[in-house]
Amino acid sequence: MLDVAMIERGLERTGKSKGGLAIAMGVRPGAVSEILSGLRLIKAAEVPIIMEYLELNTVPVMGRVGAGAVIEPEYEQVPAEGVGDVALPFPIEEDTIAFEVSGDSMLPKYESGDVIVVYRQQRHPLASFYGEEAVVRLKTGERYLKTIERGKSPSLVNLTSFNAKPIVGVKLDWIGEICVTLPRGQISRLRAKTAARARQAGKSGGSRSKDK
Repeated sequence: MLDVAMIERGLERTGKSKGGLAIAMGVRPGAVSEILSGLRLIKAAEVPIIMEYLELNTVPVMGRVGAGAVIEPEYEQVPAEGVGDVALPFPIEEDTIAFEVSGDSMLPKYESGDVIVVYRQQRHPLASFYGEEAVVRLKTGERYLKTIERGKSPSLVNLTSFNAKPIVGVKLDWIGEICVTLPRGQISRLRAKTAARARQAGKSGGSRSKDK
């Protein structure tokens, strides 16, 4: 749900102005201020424009997560800003990151190439995740997409899959609570749509330049 707080956050994070947003929306300059002050509602047709202009629907992809495949910490050195972005069809909380699934141990629910969006910070204690699927990082650095089960002691867990042997008696360094799952087919369509919009924007910009 797009709200005023998200718009304010987007303006601050991107450094873009209310005037620039108004131009993108095709409205008079004061309309954005009216939205932010609660004097004007956001129209349904304006939501995707605001999301795209302020990048409220983009999530950094922080590499791959193993669902059968083992992603070793030395195998993949990912910069803090990630290796790219994935654009979602709706606004998303700022404190989220994404991983691309690698492997088939979580079939049929998760396929290799799917993208899993998780909260960047672990928001709940370990015990609250028992029986739940999550992206996890072990103390030894490996990342997995698994179901977390109670281990033999409070500090140990077992990681289970739909069609692979469990990983027993390991310690977790971090748990990424799943927020959104995007099938690989949907990812391809979203990327194609984004590329088409970028091409169209380029053509429009070129036309405006010629008119000048």
